[in-house]
Amino acid sequence: GLDHEAVMQMEKACLLPVSVAGALMPDAHVGYGLPIGGVLATDNAVIPYAVGVDIACRMKMTVLDIPVRDLEQKQDRLTRAIEVETRFGVGANFKERRAHDVLDADWSVSPITKQNKDKAWSQLGTSGSGNHFVEFGIFTAHGKIQNLEPGTYMALLSHSGSRGTGAAVCDHYSKLAFSQFPDLPSELKRLAWLSLDSQEGQEYWAAMELMGQYASANHHLIHKHIARHLRAGVLLDIENHHNFAWKETHVVNGESREVIVHRKGATPAGAGVLGVIPGSMATPGVVVRGKGNPESLHSASHGAGRVMSRSQALQRFAWGNVKRQLAAAGVELLSAGLDEVPGVYKDIHSVMAAQTDLVEVLGKFEPRIVKMCPAGEKAED
Repeated sequence: GLDHEAVMQMEKACLLPVSVAGALMPDAHVGYGLPIGGVLATDNAVIPYAVGVDIACRMKMTVLDIPVRDLEQKQDRLTRAIEVETRFGVGANFKERRAHDVLDADWSVSPITKQNKDKAWSQLGTSGSGNHFVEFGIFTAHGKIQNLEPGTYMALLSHSGSRGTGAAVCDHYSKLAFSQFPDLPSELKRLAWLSLDSQEGQEYWAAMELMGQYASANHHLIHKHIARHLRAGVLLDIENHHNFAWKETHVVNGESREVIVHRKGATPAGAGVLGVIPGSMATPGVVVRGKGNPESLHSASHGAGRVMSRSQALQRFAWGNVKRQLAAAGVELLSAGLDEVPGVYKDIHSVMAAQTDLVEVLGKFEPRIVKMCPAGEKAED
C-alpha cells in the first residue's frame, strides 16, 4: 500500500488552481511540497518544489566490454577506477577541473546560473551526497536492447544530479514563487508556482533546462573517465532524468492539450522510452521500456522508495548486521552512511510488481562494488 501521508500530499497538490492531473508512483513517500514519486500536470505553470531541490537528478547505465569475472578477479582495479575518477560529498570537486561542452552553453539565462557557473565547473563530473552513487555490477539483458545482444555483462551505474548550482536555482525561484502567493495555506506553500508567461517563470524554465544539460554532463564525465581509466569500450548507454518538468501533450478530461508534467522522483515511461530504476546497494535495479500508460501520465517509479527517514535509519541499523547482509549479496561497499543501507528502502520486487502496466522490464542490474558519500554529510538528494 501507498504511504497515507504521501497520498494526502498528492491530493492537496491536485487541488491547486493550476493543476490539471496527477499520479502517484508505487515508490512514493512524503517530500517537500509534492511527494517523492509524485507526478503533477499543470496549466502553463511550473512549480520549483514539484521539480525538486536536486534539479535533473538522473540515472545512467553503461555496459562495458569488460569480462564479468573481473568483478571478482580484478576488484582492486575496478575499485581504484571509482576512487580516482569520482568525488563524493557536499562540496566535492576536482582540483584538475573536468571539461565538457555544457560550459559553452548560455549560463546567463538566469542570474543564479550566471553567478554559479564557476562553482558548477569546479563540481563538474562529481556525485555529491545523499542517495547518490556510482557502482559496478552485473547486467543481464533478457532480450536484445538496441544493439546489445541478450546475455550477462559488466555495467557501470550512477545516480546524481545538478549539484550545488541546481540547489541554488531551486532555492532562489521557490522563494520567488512563495512571495507571489503569501496567502497559500501552510501545507500548500511549497507548491507555489511560477507562470510560464512571467519573466521569473521563463528564467526558471531556462535554468532548469540548463541544469538538465549539466546533470547529464556530470554523468557523461563519470562514465567517460572510468571507462578510459579501465581502457574499456562502451556497448550500451541508457539514461534518464527523474526530477524535472516537461512540456507534453496529454488527454485531460477527454481533451488533448499541452501541459507541464512535473516528475519528482518519477521516471519518464512514454511508449518505447528506455529508463533505469535502481533498487538499493544490495538489491537489483532494472532497465525498463515505458508502455505509455495515460493514467500515470507516462511515468513510473524512480527507485524502490524510502520507508523511513534518515534519522530513523541511524537509530535502527548497525553496521555489523548490514555488513553481513552485503556480504551475503556479494556486495563490496567502499563507503556510505547508515541512512542509505538496504533496509531503509521498500522491496524493489514489490514496487516493480505494482507497475507492470507502466513499464516492461528488459534487464536486471545487480550491484557488486558500490561507492556512496561517506557518513556525516548533509544529503543533497
